[in-house]
Amino acid sequence: MEQKEQQLLEQVDKLFMRCGIKSLTMDDISRELGISKKTLYQFCSDKEDLLKKSFAHHFICEENFQNGILSKNLNAIDEIFEVSKHVSEMLKTIHPSIHYDLRKYYPEAWKIFSEYRKNFMLKCVSDNMEKGKREGLYRENLNIPIVARIHISRVDVVFDGELFPASEFNFQEVFFEMIRYHIRGIASPKGIEYFMDKIKTIDPTNPKI
Repeated sequence: MEQKEQQLLEQVDKLFMRCGIKSLTMDDISRELGISKKTLYQFCSDKEDLLKKSFAHHFICEENFQNGILSKNLNAIDEIFEVSKHVSEMLKTIHPSIHYDLRKYYPEAWKIFSEYRKNFMLKCVSDNMEKGKREGLYRENLNIPIVARIHISRVDVVFDGELFPASEFNFQEVFFEMIRYHIRGIASPKGIEYFMDKIKTIDPTNPKI
């Protein structure tokens, strides 16, 4: 991928995340990027094509980030917290409708997201569980194929606007509670002890969670 195209896709990705998808027109996008529609159409055939390309690029960046985390040789629980901090930063500016827009109006882009979740995300979660079991931080009787899929499915729940209205909840709080719920459900006694010490450094106002 040429550097110019990569930079454009990074800008488009941030724009979709901040403003949502459905409400943005190609005129809006070209104006926000400071380029002509003619130049924009040199990179894509229409908005969904641009969306698919920006998502594909985003997922490559996420995979690179995940590989960077793995290279640090952290324990399984610390890995989850590192990834969670990264995701939490993204959730600060994400538009509440993005998940709904993607699923309802852009099936091809949704398919890219679904494949990413089914393959890469599922593998990351499963690998983390295997690692945690080896380290004694997760339960020996943990059924990884089932629990990993349950955890991945919760991504949809975080973005459920009916269950968690944006007027009452923010994505960061919902996501963080989901992660704490996940770790406590899979951790061994050793893992729970480590987790409770860890959480004190992250949420000092509620150290017993």
